[in-house]
Amino acid sequence: MITLSDIRFQCLNIDTLTIPPGITSLIGPNGSGKTTLLRLCSGIAVPDSGQILIDGKPPRETETGWVNEFPDKNILFSRVSDEIAASLRFRHAPCHETEESVRRIADTVNIGHLLSREMREISGGEKVLVALAAALASRPALLVLDEYDSHLDRAYCDRMEMVIRESGASYVLRCTQNMETAASSDHLIFIERGMVKYSGTPDTVFTSLSSTSFYPLSWRCPI
Repeated sequence: MITLSDIRFQCLNIDTLTIPPGITSLIGPNGSGKTTLLRLCSGIAVPDSGQILIDGKPPRETETGWVNEFPDKNILFSRVSDEIAASLRFRHAPCHETEESVRRIADTVNIGHLLSREMREISGGEKVLVALAAALASRPALLVLDEYDSHLDRAYCDRMEMVIRESGASYVLRCTQNMETAASSDHLIFIERGMVKYSGTPDTVFTSLSSTSFYPLSWRCPI
């Protein structure tokens, strides 16, 4: 479990929150604190007060993969293959193991044809896929995705949903503006004005949001 207690940081004010294993989507109005919560859970930021534990360990002691909302902010290296290999090389993984892992994950994300390309030559959507491959290369226990799906079409979102589910990550935390994506999650958290208003299964949370714009269109108008 991921447990948060007495969290105070920027706009966030969370007394207690438990996030189970699986895919959890964060939804809510812009500026409500969704990205801030992702940054805290990933260890990028540290709360002013309170505690976050991931299976009993603080975030900075947990292997984490991160994909930023803005594609260019994910980039560390000039070539696609080097970008995907970054986390493995930082851990001093053997060269043959790194090369095999890079090829495997690139093929899984369907970007094997991009490995020899320069990052500056590829599209924004392709940069997101490279960032996802780089985040998955080290087989993280926690995968954090900040609105990465906003750069992908529906077909690719569906494909990446399968990739994410098969990644082996114990926890996937993602922020999304797409309620169809949110509806496919195992767990849903609705944040408003820095506080968790609803938390539970999509059925439970969306029932409480049925009169709002957050209710999935496919649920409102089933085919």
